[in-house]
Amino acid sequence: MSSNLERFRSKKALITGGLGFIGSTLAHRLVDLGVEVTLVDSLIPEYGGNRCNVEPIADKVRINISDIRDEHAMKYLVQGQDYLFNLAGQTSHEDSMENPYTDLDINCRSQLSILEACRKNNPGIAVVFASTRQMYGIPQYLPVDERHPIQPVDVNGINKMAGEWYHLVYDRVYGIRCCSLRLTNTYGPRMRIKDARQTFLGVWIRNILRDEALKVFGDGNQIRDFNYVDDVVEAFLQAAVSEESSGNIYNLGADDPISLKDTAELLIQVHGAGTYEIVPFPDDRKKIDIGDYYADYRRIRSRLGWKPTTSLADGLRKTLEYYRVHYDKYV
Repeated sequence: MSSNLERFRSKKALITGGLGFIGSTLAHRLVDLGVEVTLVDSLIPEYGGNRCNVEPIADKVRINISDIRDEHAMKYLVQGQDYLFNLAGQTSHEDSMENPYTDLDINCRSQLSILEACRKNNPGIAVVFASTRQMYGIPQYLPVDERHPIQPVDVNGINKMAGEWYHLVYDRVYGIRCCSLRLTNTYGPRMRIKDARQTFLGVWIRNILRDEALKVFGDGNQIRDFNYVDDVVEAFLQAAVSEESSGNIYNLGADDPISLKDTAELLIQVHGAGTYEIVPFPDDRKKIDIGDYYADYRRIRSRLGWKPTTSLADGLRKTLEYYRVHYDKYV
């Protein structure tokens, strides 16, 4: 264990969205670090929470089935916590366009009420917010750094942007130590694979295990970067313990951006079988597609020492191995 992560031992941490993909992976890591962990999750079917994600540590964490829109619950839950990893949210870009008010309520208003709960009941807490690259919109240049203009292409990006900036305002005005990580395409064990609400890679994993063709939208030449979930968890940990992270925004990213077509070919190679098809974009997705994207993550690398360590090939291999064993729990 690195010396700075020793600070977690015997501390208390609250994870919103704690039964979801990244939240549950973070919970496993925090338990290993000796943290007393409380998980908050609404278990709304569309949002990715799954009790199976924490089966191996179920007796080592406290689980509270609550909705972050419940202000009274959050007032109680933040008390006594040293860290808040704020991962709860609505992640589907398509859903945000179909149900914009729900997205507004979860990704915007609820974030404000969480911060109010902290301000009134635990102003000494350190908060790390899970933000998104989606707020950059269609890149004006690559790689995208944190100075890139903010120009969301969908309702989800707008509301996540507001949620992020609430955190930064509460850091500056009220002294609640907050920072934001702008995530790119996170993948790995425990991600949602029944549909594309979290990531298209989830559907690809499902399809390849069913011997169904992977569907690559557009011409397949769109560039993306990917982070394996364990690397993302390490970024959350480093951001939480670093005093320097207060009030800051950090991109996550990778050193090996790749086209979607090459990603499909790599997944098939790692699996040892499979096919893919190049298909037209569905109209609803084409309107909010951002084209090529990959991030400049030099800020978090230089300030916090974080960098991804898992190659896409190794990460896909680990992901496939997990779902070959646990497939039935996720579909």
